[in-house]
Amino acid sequence: MEQEKNGVWISWNDNIKYNYKTIYKVITEKELQEVVKNSEKIRVFGTKQSSANIASGVENLVDITTYNKILSFNDSKQTVTVQSGVILGDLLEAIEEKGWCIPCLPDINTITIGGAISTGTHGTNGKLLSEYITNCSLVLADGFLKNITEKDEIFPAIKVSLGALGILSEITFKCEPIYTLHLKEGPEKDTEWLPKIKERLQKHNFLRILWLPHTDKGYVIIGDKIDPNTEVTENLGPKYLKHRRTASKILYKYTHIFPWLTAIANKLLYRGFFSSKKEHKGSLYQATVTKSRGSTLELAEWTIGLDKFPAVFKELKTEINKWNNKSFIHIPMDVRFVNKDTSWLSYAYNEDTVTMGCVSRNAATADTYEAFETIESIFLKHGGKPHWAKRFAAKDNELSKVYTKWDDFKTLRRQMDPSNKFLNPYLAKLFNEKTTN
Repeated sequence: MEQEKNGVWISWNDNIKYNYKTIYKVITEKELQEVVKNSEKIRVFGTKQSSANIASGVENLVDITTYNKILSFNDSKQTVTVQSGVILGDLLEAIEEKGWCIPCLPDINTITIGGAISTGTHGTNGKLLSEYITNCSLVLADGFLKNITEKDEIFPAIKVSLGALGILSEITFKCEPIYTLHLKEGPEKDTEWLPKIKERLQKHNFLRILWLPHTDKGYVIIGDKIDPNTEVTENLGPKYLKHRRTASKILYKYTHIFPWLTAIANKLLYRGFFSSKKEHKGSLYQATVTKSRGSTLELAEWTIGLDKFPAVFKELKTEINKWNNKSFIHIPMDVRFVNKDTSWLSYAYNEDTVTMGCVSRNAATADTYEAFETIESIFLKHGGKPHWAKRFAAKDNELSKVYTKWDDFKTLRRQMDPSNKFLNPYLAKLFNEKTTN
């Protein structure tokens, strides 16, 4: 087991920095248990891509990216068991070689499995990634190992737990046979795509909308399952589309000083990068998952019940288009759809939901990006919930009003971690717990 001593932990986008005493790089479950047992405070981090202050802030840290083995496959049950530090892209490539898939995938493939599960990472037209777990092992505060299956009473709490109940060790996923999607993409006016959401969710296997604030347009992506041998006339659009991020970085460079420039930039970006149609096919992973971020950014994301979304969308659009508005929003705002589940801290607990992302391309000036405050205020007012790995300001008082099982989770957390070993300052405020660093 390697150790790094006395340094500064810095997040992927440089927005979060903390001094640490020791970073442990474990490769076995026994090493992970030993580190937890002997630490007064401990947090785990992966590729540092969370915009929430969730992964560090204590003296002892575990870099879980070295705990990254794909352990076994069960062909008859179509399951795969992995260590929690496996990178999502590595897992997806391995199961595709088996002819399998996980039928709902996040937008990005560079995150660790444990972090993705713990923070409720999701895709679209399916469930949270954590809903495909059949069983897992958890390192408890005393260093002991607890194996948890779907039959265990605490399983719905474990699946999205923010690393506050213990550290995920080995995880088993239930996979499905791989399939091919035929995707069609193109722009639509807001008055066209918004009323068609429910109809399209019933009709198609995949639906995603990249909303383009200040343009009255959305970029709609629709996918249908097809026989993999079906011929599709591929149209990936003009070659210059691959330069969208570079163009965005240039056009948004001074929007933190002059927010109104965002509206002009968005119109230019729409015409250059979102006005053409595309058509292609591939597996869910091949066709829909981004293989790299490209550049740093800051993210917020909020969810709301499917039935409430049209009203929330219209209110948000009205607010950001007011003449005195400073909440100009960079494009795109990613609109996705998550099916209801029973995980206590899931955004989709007992209801089908819509998620809406909010991005600042200027990560270094995110604190002055008023769009984050505006979207949070509107979504919270309507009972919306924040993505755990992304930026938000809500704490215990607000969260207890929108999460049915919030108090139950807090009670369980105290039982499983009475010494608050797994709480950093950020989580202590989130749960309204008094703790020392």
